[in-house]
Amino acid sequence: MSVSELKEYTIPFIGLKIGKHHFDYQVERSFFEHFEYQEFDLVQISLKVEMEKKATMLEFDMAFDGAVNVLCDLTSEPYDQPVSGSFHFVVQFGSEFNDENDELLILPHGSHEVNIQQQVYESIVLSVPTRRIHPGVEDGTLKSEILDKLEELSPGEQSSENDAATDPRWDDLKKLLTDK
Repeated sequence: MSVSELKEYTIPFIGLKIGKHHFDYQVERSFFEHFEYQEFDLVQISLKVEMEKKATMLEFDMAFDGAVNVLCDLTSEPYDQPVSGSFHFVVQFGSEFNDENDELLILPHGSHEVNIQQQVYESIVLSVPTRRIHPGVEDGTLKSEILDKLEELSPGEQSSENDAATDPRWDDLKKLLTDK
């Protein structure tokens, strides 16, 4: 999938002095819509990027913190999933563009800008847990028809009723196992 570049994530480095440079971004839902990623309803993420320009390469340190609104895997109830993380990568210059390595981006000689949107996208998406559970499910405060139905159908309650009245034929077989 080839995604067009978002201008705000393109950093022109050719006129910058050697040293550290800081960039701040507010990542919102429109950023993920650009990638045709529909898993997040609302997005509020603060992204801080530090680029260190050196004589022959660029080093990037990204740190993000915020929340994405997702649906719970058990109840389909929406909730805000906290996300945070960091990512470090290096940009070097070579004969042709190469982004096969996650931590090394190679730009052709003569390039004057770098776009970091793919690194931002992948870092945030990978920071979201694969199993999304509403905090109300874990602490028991969420009331939902789906949770009530799951509780009703859970095997834990049924097995305790069955243990009280076992078939006498099975009792005789169990004796054989314990009579050794």
